[in-house]
Amino acid sequence: MKLLSLVTMVLLVVSCNKTGATKKPVKTELDSVSYAIGMDVAKNVKASFDEFDNDLFVQGFTNVIDSTDILITPEQAQLVVRNYFQKKQQEEAAKAAELGEKNKEEGAKFLEENKTKEGVHTTDSGLQYIVLKEGTGPKPTPASKVKVHYHGTLLDGTVFDSSVDRGEPAEFGVTQVIKGWTEGLQLMPEGSKYKFFIPQNLAYGANPRPGGAIKPYATLIFDVELLEVK
Repeated sequence: MKLLSLVTMVLLVVSCNKTGATKKPVKTELDSVSYAIGMDVAKNVKASFDEFDNDLFVQGFTNVIDSTDILITPEQAQLVVRNYFQKKQQEEAAKAAELGEKNKEEGAKFLEENKTKEGVHTTDSGLQYIVLKEGTGPKPTPASKVKVHYHGTLLDGTVFDSSVDRGEPAEFGVTQVIKGWTEGLQLMPEGSKYKFFIPQNLAYGANPRPGGAIKPYATLIFDVELLEVK
């Protein structure tokens, strides 16, 4: 409810500015803090609400300040806000579950068809790979660190990460990455370039990085060049 009050104040200021009120300059430390809080609250509002009725928020703010014409009690206000966000969370969870099932089905279908293609090898875990170039150096072990160039895409071709595009190889421990990478790297002699087709259970499964391009249960494709084993 404290956040709600801050939101209301910000919206009141915005509403006043829209009706011609003078915009205040930022001069003092308190001015800067006040403006920064407004920015932070506005960012949270934009992230939390798809639609917002500024007029009703300003009305609620004014009614409480004046103690007049209050339409609902503070207890009812808390319940309304809590129920709104609970409903929103449930809707988002349902959408995520639906998308996850879709990704599972699409990934399974893709891998089933892909394993029959020429040059595709499938391991016992379900990892699929193609040898694009076979190196002659040593193979990594779980204790190794590696230097690699990689290019990662979703099934639809969307690029979600690429050291190639950044122009800078990546270095990490063999066991510090997703299971599909850990297994695949140990198949590669130094100097090799492989294409990995990684099932969702060997990638991020139900828990990809929030807000990223990778969605729950996504099958991933990587071109990986093993530059050096350390």
